[in-house]
Amino acid sequence: MSSSPSTAPVNEVLPWSQLLVFGLQHVLAMAAVPITSVFLVSKALGLSSDLTINLISATFLVCGLGSVLQAFGPLKFGARLPFIMVPGGAPIVMFVTLAQQRDLPTACGAVILTALFYFLMLPVFTRCLKFFPRIVIGTLLLLVSVNLVKVYGGIIVGKAGTPDFASPVNIFLALATVGFTVLFARLFKGTLGQLSVLLGLAAGALVAAALGMMNWSAVSAGPVFSLPTLLPFGMPNFDIVAAIPLLIFSVISMVEATGQTVAVAEIVGKPIDMRQDVPKTIRGDALMSLLGGVLGTSMIITSGENIGIVRATNVRSRYVTATAGLLLVLIALCAPLGRLASAIPAPVVGGTAMVVFAIIGTMGIDMLRQVDLRERGHMFTLAAALVMGLLPIVVPGLYSKFPPNAQVLLGNGLAMGALTAVVMNLLFAPARQRAAEEAPSASPSAAH
Repeated sequence: MSSSPSTAPVNEVLPWSQLLVFGLQHVLAMAAVPITSVFLVSKALGLSSDLTINLISATFLVCGLGSVLQAFGPLKFGARLPFIMVPGGAPIVMFVTLAQQRDLPTACGAVILTALFYFLMLPVFTRCLKFFPRIVIGTLLLLVSVNLVKVYGGIIVGKAGTPDFASPVNIFLALATVGFTVLFARLFKGTLGQLSVLLGLAAGALVAAALGMMNWSAVSAGPVFSLPTLLPFGMPNFDIVAAIPLLIFSVISMVEATGQTVAVAEIVGKPIDMRQDVPKTIRGDALMSLLGGVLGTSMIITSGENIGIVRATNVRSRYVTATAGLLLVLIALCAPLGRLASAIPAPVVGGTAMVVFAIIGTMGIDMLRQVDLRERGHMFTLAAALVMGLLPIVVPGLYSKFPPNAQVLLGNGLAMGALTAVVMNLLFAPARQRAAEEAPSASPSAAH
């Protein structure tokens, strides 16, 4: 195959039948995220059912448009890579907290201010990209994997104190879905092998249906078409002080987008210039978050969740995620499709997610293998980054007694791990440079 950009795997246009099934695989793997995020907002703020349906429609719409934007990258908005966009987990919590402390117009105003802040900070952040070598990106991917596995493990197990907490049936469903996915990946080759994630999810859903855990009644209930409403909570209230937590998160999000862009580019075999291509990804995040704020959602950003699917299936075409984006737009406008996706039990979606997210961890390990970890500086850089990154993930509430603004940074394992890796790498850089300079002069004496 030619290595020219026009024939590179990332630019390959597959037959429509394959685009649809591979795109559907991405959609089903991520559909739980927008649905659960809206339900979290709705239940926490006591929103009406009509407003909840409107927000689900808006969220799917922005996720779909964002995925298409990232695939095609017009006007340097989007990196032309196979990304799926979803609501950010931490921003949802901040959005709900702000709405509870102030009101919904202030929360939406904070999202819009944060989206504009992206554009303001981007030139400064671009100059800092030289501080993100492989050891930083690899550590970040490993922490992303651990964090996502923990989040979806919590969805499978449920909330402590509820009747369904640690239900053996739910855990069985999740593990069965994992088992089916691995089995299909082992047995099938070609297209079916590339669809192992989708087939595993479908098999898990069939087991759930056999156990009577699929609720089909809600699929036909409610309206057929659903159009998002502009400014559903009224005119936004722009309060910069109230928006500070989200503004801080935007910098963290840029770090995550850097790791995701490098990881996806490596998977699809596309050479990139970090200073040119990473800002394209971030501009897409900013534009979609801006649209989300206008439609009443929290921040919509590129997701590490589909990276594992790209690696697992080896389907590298950006037209697949563009098709997934169009399917998400269709779901946004056709309400029964959204309700059908939400009928799949959480343990089944969680089991699928666990496989996909664990694969992201293997990508981080593979990237770290390319770093000489026997070198003292690299070894301590990775060790310190894992300590600071894993602690907030595996020990919830570790920083709960710290000031709220400090918790935003310290409590984010991804941010702390990446920041620690950057600082430690800079700390050991002079010693590493001296060792490199001394190595040539030591060679002749060693030869005698």
